[in-house]
Amino acid sequence: MQPRFEAALNTGIKWPRKTATSDTYLAIYAVVSRIPEGMVATYGQVAGLAGLPGRARLVGYALSALAGRSNIPWHRVVNAQGRISLRSCGSDADMEQRLRLEHEGVHFDANGRIPLERFLWRPQFAGQGVL
Repeated sequence: MQPRFEAALNTGIKWPRKTATSDTYLAIYAVVSRIPEGMVATYGQVAGLAGLPGRARLVGYALSALAGRSNIPWHRVVNAQGRISLRSCGSDADMEQRLRLEHEGVHFDANGRIPLERFLWRPQFAGQGVL
């Protein structure tokens, strides 16, 4: 696991209790846990920050594996167009995600898109510029 994410794993977050949770999923959860309230990240951005470039779909799988009451802010991850990705399972998670984001002050345009130029998280790491 990359050193910059080891500290994030020691934040007191209740990680999901799933036997399939691997170091890869934990790296994804560590990144998602750092997204501040009122900001969003894309699936691809999370994958890259977790050391998994090109694995955006894997981020989606990891987030869908979270337990229902997880305190990992899964709702702050959207697709590259700034939209909420629709779930194939027919759940209400899409609406829940939008409501959570709106509650945090994230705005949607008339087409259901989040203006990423305003709400995209741009993390900074010690000694480095914006990633």
